[in-house]
Amino acid sequence: MSFPHAHQTYSTYKADRLLDNSRTTRGTRRLTSLARSVHQSTSLKMSSPATDPTSAAADDLSPAEARLAMMELANMISVPMALTAVIRLGVPAAIWAGGANAPLPAADLLPPGHPDPSVLERLLRLLASRGVFSEHTAAPGAARRYALTAVGRTLVPTGPSGASYADYVLQHHQDALVLAWPRLRDAVLDPAGPEPFARAHGGVPAYAYYGQDREANEVMLRAMTGVSEPFMEALLDGYGGGFDGVATLVDVGGSSGACLEMIMRRVGTIREGVNFDLPDVVAAAPPIAGVRHVGGDMFKSIPTGDAIFMKWVLTTWTNDECTAILKNCHEALPQGGKLIACEPVVPETTDTSTRTRALLENDIFVMTTYRTQGRERSEEEFRQLGLTAGFTGFRALYLDPFYAVLEYVK
Repeated sequence: MSFPHAHQTYSTYKADRLLDNSRTTRGTRRLTSLARSVHQSTSLKMSSPATDPTSAAADDLSPAEARLAMMELANMISVPMALTAVIRLGVPAAIWAGGANAPLPAADLLPPGHPDPSVLERLLRLLASRGVFSEHTAAPGAARRYALTAVGRTLVPTGPSGASYADYVLQHHQDALVLAWPRLRDAVLDPAGPEPFARAHGGVPAYAYYGQDREANEVMLRAMTGVSEPFMEALLDGYGGGFDGVATLVDVGGSSGACLEMIMRRVGTIREGVNFDLPDVVAAAPPIAGVRHVGGDMFKSIPTGDAIFMKWVLTTWTNDECTAILKNCHEALPQGGKLIACEPVVPETTDTSTRTRALLENDIFVMTTYRTQGRERSEEEFRQLGLTAGFTGFRALYLDPFYAVLEYVK
């Protein structure tokens, strides 16, 4: 996943202005339960080990199976590119049709008179093999029809903003971002140098590029919103008592302050919110009842409060930079105060579960697009960063399959 930071800014650019408080649903509760089971090493495989040779231990494969597995890896780019194409063609929305999700043939998903619907059908077959669509055939020789699976339904908006994971897919596969990937080797050979994105764009980092390209920036904002909404629902539903005793809450890198507003609507005991971000970011933030917008630099100081909240701030900074941020948080908190940091947390053990793959893949996306030496960390690595910064208490809560809530107590 993209993480909104650049060398010259710590603003999350989260498109939080599009977020709003939304009612907790039964689906959110199921998500919380799923996240707990994921943390207990439940494997979320997309295919059956009996039919997927890559799910077996690599050394247990026959030579033919090994060649097949490598063939799949070599052609893996087909999957996100096909997914991006069907989103741009409006396929998920057309199938969903307000909740109908009736299986449709490729011909019905294209303009009338299209010369060759089989081209789209080939994309849909591939994505059906990856669990995005379900495939239906009424009889031999009949047209294949496709509906959205649970995975495919993440491409359909459900939150108040109208954003979804479709925006996340589109953001990741814009031409400008795709151009960075061939430079990944350079990041390995020269990790202190510019990240691959900057190398591919004449030294311009990703967020400077977003600042110059309004359309790319809007795609990124919607992508972050599409990811933020379900996570914030899971947080507010599952973090019971987490904000007890907090009268003043500071959101570091809070952008427009919308996440802070969501928290304050659900937690009535918070009397004041402080939305802290770069001066030019908070200057554009809308007025919010009970919230003060404060501009500054988190590497210099952070406003005081009973608790500090941050979401996706630490991932693209080095260990030394993270320690500096955490030390300033520690200094801004009273004794017993806590920092609530929401970050992806990689497992200590590498396995083939969907969760582990998603986290490690996202780590390489961060390396390629935003910061070569910024990275996702394990729970123990986050704990050690907190100890170095002076925090004495730490725990990690897994309320979402991808992002963890990290509590640091002074």
